[in-house]
Amino acid sequence: MTVDRDQVLRTAAALLSRQATATMDEVARASGIGRATLHRHFSGRDALVRALEEFGIREFEAALDAARTGEGSASDAVRRLITEIEPSAGLLAFLVTENQLFEGEMNEGWDRLDARVALLFRRGQEQGEFRIDLSPAWLTDAFYGLIGSAFWAVREGRVATKDFQYMIAELLLGGARRSVEP
Repeated sequence: MTVDRDQVLRTAAALLSRQATATMDEVARASGIGRATLHRHFSGRDALVRALEEFGIREFEAALDAARTGEGSASDAVRRLITEIEPSAGLLAFLVTENQLFEGEMNEGWDRLDARVALLFRRGQEQGEFRIDLSPAWLTDAFYGLIGSAFWAVREGRVATKDFQYMIAELLLGGARRSVEP
């Protein structure tokens, strides 16, 4: 039997975004493979999380590409990015939390993502759309935090799935938008 590694990662991401403490046995069961097969692909939880991190980075880069963040107004680009990242929001929420375990370790993939998102916010500042007293790095971190918070709120049933994009865009852009003084 050939194992589709990306499908195993998608299943693991779905499971771990719902149940962060799931064991490797639970991941194997959810993936429809044996524990030994899972361990042949991922030697342990750390290896699985590292593979999920690389998978998440690819998913997020694809969302950035699909959102065409260099086109149109920065506000519209942020809204498109929220739409494109929504299917991977659980994985992003899991990875942001899980990566705290690897604090101090640099990952070039995350650095690339951070730079691309920060560039979007910087463009909005330069075009006069966004406040300049909030750094692009802070707006990037706030973006990640809101994606994760909205995912958890939807998952826990505190808000409707259909409100995911609206809640993030309104809170982030409402706080980031530069107001014109009378």
